Amino acid sequence: MKKALIYIARLLYGRRNSNSFPRVLILLFDIGIVIVSYFLLLVLKNYDNLETIVVGKTLKELIPVVIVYTLGFVISKSYKGMIRYSGFHDIVRLIYITVMAFVVLSAAKFLLCGQFPVLLDYFPTYIGLLFICMFTFMLLMSSRLMVRRIYNEYLRPHARIINVVVYGAGDAGRITQNALYNDTNNQYTIKAFFDDSPKKIGKSINGVRVLNPSILTVDFIQRNKIDMMILAIPSISLKERKDIINMGVDLGLTVKSIPHINTWINGELTANQIQDVKIEDLLGREPISLSNKNVTKELKDKVVLVTGAAGSIGSEICRQVLHYSPKKLVLLDQAESPMYDLQFELKNNEPFKNMGIPMEFVIGNVKDKRKMKEVFERYNPQIIYHAAAYKHVPLMEEFPYEAVYVNVFGTKNVVDLAIEYKAEKFVMVSTDKAVNPTNVMGGTKRIAEIYAQSRQCSTTKFITTRFGNVLGSNGSVIPLFKKQLEKGGPLTVTDRNIIRYFMTIPEACSLVLEAGAIGENNNIFVFDMGKPVKIYDLAKKMIMLSHMPEVEIEITGLRPGEKLYEELLATKENTMETENPKIMRAKVREYTKTEVDAEIAELETIIDSCDDYKIVGKMKNIVPEFKSNNSIYTALDRQ
Repeated sequence: MKKALIYIARLLYGRRNSNSFPRVLILLFDIGIVIVSYFLLLVLKNYDNLETIVVGKTLKELIPVVIVYTLGFVISKSYKGMIRYSGFHDIVRLIYITVMAFVVLSAAKFLLCGQFPVLLDYFPTYIGLLFICMFTFMLLMSSRLMVRRIYNEYLRPHARIINVVVYGAGDAGRITQNALYNDTNNQYTIKAFFDDSPKKIGKSINGVRVLNPSILTVDFIQRNKIDMMILAIPSISLKERKDIINMGVDLGLTVKSIPHINTWINGELTANQIQDVKIEDLLGREPISLSNKNVTKELKDKVVLVTGAAGSIGSEICRQVLHYSPKKLVLLDQAESPMYDLQFELKNNEPFKNMGIPMEFVIGNVKDKRKMKEVFERYNPQIIYHAAAYKHVPLMEEFPYEAVYVNVFGTKNVVDLAIEYKAEKFVMVSTDKAVNPTNVMGGTKRIAEIYAQSRQCSTTKFITTRFGNVLGSNGSVIPLFKKQLEKGGPLTVTDRNIIRYFMTIPEACSLVLEAGAIGENNNIFVFDMGKPVKIYDLAKKMIMLSHMPEVEIEITGLRPGEKLYEELLATKENTMETENPKIMRAKVREYTKTEVDAEIAELETIIDSCDDYKIVGKMKNIVPEFKSNNSIYTALDRQ
């Protein structure tokens, strides 16, 4: 009995350390609203003849109304919520209570009064019940909204005041306004809404004017002491999104955006969910439309091998391949720790863990021919995505031996085994740095391309894909800038005029799969990389987004082998269209198998000497357009 009483007390009063009203007071508050609304409605109905109101009959009619509403409050647990945080779900709960009260009271009147006419005095008319329920709902809802407004405006604990403008005056803008007003950590003041729609300009949302975006100037910001701009237009093109974000950043504002509605908690937006804009938001492109039909036909029920599977590109290729129902996925990489992380992800995380696709994780190096032969012997792969390679330009400029051994002879091992074990397709992940290479890494990738393209085989098709930098990949410039910002700067840029092409990792990997599916033997595919980005401007944007104007940009000079401008096609090459406008087929110089075999055999002999100059010299002999830039190997070009 004692435990039951304690439970009921906790149910009604809540925890002792709660900073809100006891639950019983909220329940009594709601019952009081029911009583007040009943008498107010009675007064309004008889305002010109109040003496006709019969107190006794009124009190009788009030009894079943109060009982039913009290039961509704208890069943729906509406008293458990904190009034000052009332939101959409609380309003829905009140609607539920109102409908339930009307239905129960009407049913009780119909069933009881017919049997017991004496009870007629205890029930209003059906029309009266409808008005009572509607009026009670309006008062319950209004009281909650009023309490919330009073608390937010006058009683909320002192918090940092942030002056905000919201870009977007639609439903998302209104929801954003509510989310900001409900935030308990900061006190947001919305100075204005901005919208391009002429129908909205000049109107108000909860007392805040909607203005034309042309008014958003430095003078407006300084005059109103604006700190932040929040982008609240979910359905907007990527170009428009970039333009708005750039405008806010250029004006020196903190720019945030609301997430997609699918990520809202319980269908409601909170201030904590409003996200900082990242530099990737300014570099992304419109989603690419791909023909999943081609890739499905290519990969379904096939054994797929991905080399370099633990890297940025390789791991994403693996994730995407799994969605096309291969018979088995073999993941190979020499890096133990990244492979362990990938293994854990694919075996434990949704949606991969429940796909039921067999996966084999292999630690091995593509330059180890014996190990690679064992892999082919055991799994007999039908489709091969070759992403294993050394990719860092300055490092490979210091270690040509390793670059050639892995990028050239590692590729040769996989190519030869693909032919020996009659694989259907070999898809090589190459780079724009293989075009007119100016560094050792680019030179090795071009030689690997040449070797793969020179193989004439009736059973295996060889396809090469070229693309530029990918956002967020290991060693790319954006993660480097983020680390430098965490340390307070400076950001290091090798040259003020250096430019690069950028693509997201999923986008690049999707195009690799698509190119592999549509490719025929000896095709080299080039991806549409969009517009190039000036790295110096990128650094400035990241500083502005991080709100660290004190961080400086330091020009360090081009690194060994580094280009100012990356190229996707050599000067003597041209392209042909494919069925996908984002993928172009390159027409390249063709090499015969005999001449390539002779050159590779000589390079293999030279590599045993470990003489970097001899190795690079031979590379330049194989790839005449390989001209070193800002490198010790420039002397070989003069010779």
